[in-house]
Amino acid sequence: MALGDSLTVGESEFDSSDSDEYVSYPRYLESLAQQYLNSQTPRSEIEIKVVNKGVNGELTAGMLERFSKDVIAERANCVIILGGTNDIGWNLDPTTIASNLGTMYDAALSSGIIPVACAIPSILGFDELIPPRLSLNRIIRAQAEKRSIAFVDLFAATADPQTSRLSEQYSADGLHLTGKGYERIAKCIFNNWLRALLDK
Repeated sequence: MALGDSLTVGESEFDSSDSDEYVSYPRYLESLAQQYLNSQTPRSEIEIKVVNKGVNGELTAGMLERFSKDVIAERANCVIILGGTNDIGWNLDPTTIASNLGTMYDAALSSGIIPVACAIPSILGFDELIPPRLSLNRIIRAQAEKRSIAFVDLFAATADPQTSRLSEQYSADGLHLTGKGYERIAKCIFNNWLRALLDK
């Protein structure tokens, strides 16, 4: 299960690639995982499904409110949680955002669901919104370490290391991503978490 906001939904209208296809990281991730499974001959009959539970414009409070219905009740095996970008846009404190995320990690664990904590990507054109992102991501990493759950650093994967801004090659409008950006996120999640899970 992929839970989040528009960065999870995917934004075909912002895609600057030459493809008109709808793009999202869950779609790319599902394809990567299935290709990997198919390459493992003894397990090629297994089918993997990544369900997109993103909602445009959503805050972490909204994600938390629907967590029971959209994740627990759906009996997900795993849930990738990517949220906080919109909260920061509304000037919410990183500790408040992290509290909502932490409650979701705990709810997943209590229900036997594997949670994956994701750092939120950077932004391009709004430098004042980068420091709170970095602050939130540090807390997310600490929460993941405390709970011994996977942490995937999507900020580092998509930011320019010299400026900490969202890399231009991945930016569609400064906030949302291009197809390459969503593909990059999917590869990061796959390489840093899902592949190891599939090998178990």
